[in-house]
Amino acid sequence: MYGRWVLLAAGLLSLQIGHAQRMTQEMVMMQYFDRRLSELEERVNRCDQSVQTYEQKLYDIGKHLRGHLDGLGVFKAEMKSLMDSVLMRVERTERDIEYMEQQSPLQPCVDVDEAVLEEQVKEAQRETKSKLGLKADCDAVIKGVKSLKILKRAGEAQGSWMKDPSKGSSKVYFFSGTRNSAFLEFSNLQAFTELNSTQGALKVQLPFPWQGTGHVVYHNFVYYHKAGTTNEIVKVHIRNGTVSDSMLLPGAGRLPAYSLTPQTIIDLAVDELGLWAIHADPDFGGNLVITKLDRSSLAVEHIWDTECKSRDAEASFLICGTLHVVYNSRSGGRSSVQCMYDIHDTIHSTDSPVFFFPKRYSSHSSMRYHPKDKQLYSWDDGYQTIYQVQTKRKNEVAST
Repeated sequence: MYGRWVLLAAGLLSLQIGHAQRMTQEMVMMQYFDRRLSELEERVNRCDQSVQTYEQKLYDIGKHLRGHLDGLGVFKAEMKSLMDSVLMRVERTERDIEYMEQQSPLQPCVDVDEAVLEEQVKEAQRETKSKLGLKADCDAVIKGVKSLKILKRAGEAQGSWMKDPSKGSSKVYFFSGTRNSAFLEFSNLQAFTELNSTQGALKVQLPFPWQGTGHVVYHNFVYYHKAGTTNEIVKVHIRNGTVSDSMLLPGAGRLPAYSLTPQTIIDLAVDELGLWAIHADPDFGGNLVITKLDRSSLAVEHIWDTECKSRDAEASFLICGTLHVVYNSRSGGRSSVQCMYDIHDTIHSTDSPVFFFPKRYSSHSSMRYHPKDKQLYSWDDGYQTIYQVQTKRKNEVAST
């Protein structure tokens, strides 16, 4: 009996020892697996850090390359602008040479009778005037300006208003602000001056908004600088709202036409000779450049570089092919015509004194000359004002 108990105890003891050995092996295995998992986790973390480092390096390289690409894009645009400017200068020089040849044709190296020579000069002048559409009675230059009437105050501080200078038209057009796509048409000046005139006005919607205050209405078409473009002029039929034509004005778009009216990049004008465009050119020290346009096709007929500065200018207008530039102070003061440029070279700014406008409010954002009425339709800090223009013949200026 005792022997059985001894055997049983020995068997139990051996079982416990075997179980303890298995537990020890399992713990060793668990510790091993734990170490391996920790090592793997550490490797994965290092891989993640390496990937993040590589991603940051790739981002920095991409950013660096994008910066170089942007710089190349700017350089390409500058080079293109420079080439366009050079081509424009070449074209302008060719036109100027052609114009000068027409003004002063080459003379043969032989004795020519003075009467024949005088007749040739007169014929050349007649041809030049005919090419530019100069009328026989268009020989006026400004002598003075006086205020005729302050009609009303309407719209924003800046804008433009005008009458269509074409024959038989009495309609008035009202453009409020420096960027919009709709304007008002009034049947006549009396309807415009009425207190609640906007209720009876016709609202005209344009296909594209305008920029600045340099638009004009001429022969039932509105010509304006298309907003969002550097130098595009569009011609829109007032009745059906369709774009009849458009063009890119050479050299325009890099400076405001007038430093005191910076929203106006291109200023359009109408006088006895037709349609004009005015802009400032930084290549000529910011001087104003005038371009004669064909009102039907918007083709460039000729370009003149003037001596009139855009600095401290607020507006301008043309009379019989003579540009009159209006200057003021930045704080607003008394406007005056201080520079004139005659395309026929018969008068110069030194030939005429400074002409002051009657004292009004602050400054003008636009001036529209009406050849038939001999009046300036001006926008004076939200006031719609008419100035009466006094003129005299150019030969009276040249003879003084």
